[in-house]
Amino acid sequence: MNKYFHSVVLEEEKCNGCTNCLRRCPIEAIRVKDKKATIIKERCIDCGECIRVCPYHAQKSITDDLEMLNNFEFNIAIPSMPLYGQFDVGTDMDKVYQGIKDLGFDYIYDEARAADIVAEVFKEMVKDSSFQRPIISALCPAIVRLIQVRFPSLIDNIARVESPMEVAARLAKKEVIEKFGISLQKIGIFYLTQCPAKVTSIRKPIGISESHLNGAISITKLYGHIIKNAKKIQNNETFQKGSPLGVGWARVGGQSYAIGVENYIAVDGIENVINVLEEIELGKLNNLDFFEGLACTGGCVGGPLNVENPFIAKSRIRKLSKIKSKAKKINKNYVKMLQDEGYIGWTENIYPKGIMTLDDDMKVALEKIEKIKEIAGLLPGLDCGSCGSPTCTALAEDIVRGFGNLEDCVFRMKENMKKR
Repeated sequence: MNKYFHSVVLEEEKCNGCTNCLRRCPIEAIRVKDKKATIIKERCIDCGECIRVCPYHAQKSITDDLEMLNNFEFNIAIPSMPLYGQFDVGTDMDKVYQGIKDLGFDYIYDEARAADIVAEVFKEMVKDSSFQRPIISALCPAIVRLIQVRFPSLIDNIARVESPMEVAARLAKKEVIEKFGISLQKIGIFYLTQCPAKVTSIRKPIGISESHLNGAISITKLYGHIIKNAKKIQNNETFQKGSPLGVGWARVGGQSYAIGVENYIAVDGIENVINVLEEIELGKLNNLDFFEGLACTGGCVGGPLNVENPFIAKSRIRKLSKIKSKAKKINKNYVKMLQDEGYIGWTENIYPKGIMTLDDDMKVALEKIEKIKEIAGLLPGLDCGSCGSPTCTALAEDIVRGFGNLEDCVFRMKENMKKR
């Protein structure tokens, strides 16, 4: 099995070497050499920022296709919470869900139902002073991986609570087995995803050894088919859906609003999240109860695999989340039972993700670090990206690793040409 799986991949023939992705990658995982971008697998967190900014559509996300349903006798779809924002407020979501079911699924489980349950878990966590502050939500897998890479000292702050996606998969299996007596091996579960990080978290999960999901299909692939199917529907089923607060998790601030916590910060956009995580790491926000960080602008509604403008989708979700709920309140004893039976929490510890391993020999590694500092001092410090590395320090590291040389810097090259 490959050590790394990434949903975000590059179609080299479409790449024009424009450096947009190089400049915007939050963890310096991209290099541009010979007018072509490359992704450093050890660094990538699948945030999808490169997909969003590439004008040539050279970056894309690998997701599954409907053909995967043929591998199972009974298939469950888990529509993601952002799907609500892809349709006008007032849209009959039962018709939308029937349109999804008609694509070949046998059962629909709304992710927002799981969000309602996870919100109850967070409510109790916030009340418990024994949890390290601030409690960091693990909803966004890109942020969890970012913390592993850039902020390892904050790993213990991450709530060991699964995302609604994973909780929904576990509960959907439970429901289907109890209702229909289908054996576990015959059930396939697929997430209708808004972002590549979710795809990666299914293939290479964090906090659990194996995901309960069998795959993820992008909203962009299915959207047109769903609308086409929904228009034909005369008599559709009534599907059980999450509360407005559960649906609200799709936008930034939605988790905190559902939990009812007041002492929180909700941040969207990965660069903004990095800025706040730096403050948390410095100990400046230890009095904060809850931190909600989402890589995409607007939250999950801003995922690159959605179809609607994220600001329009965010507005719709905000309106939906404020509708008076007709859903039954979640029973606390039920939530406690799910926790005790392992439906909600992590089962594995997570650790820092070493991307700066310069050498297995500590002495040699320290020597290389000093060499990086020395080379960086010879560079202009402009971080222009013309060399194909995102910063001068990154170029210095690339040189020490054997992937570049000082002549890659156009300013150094000009200086040497003048000397000649």
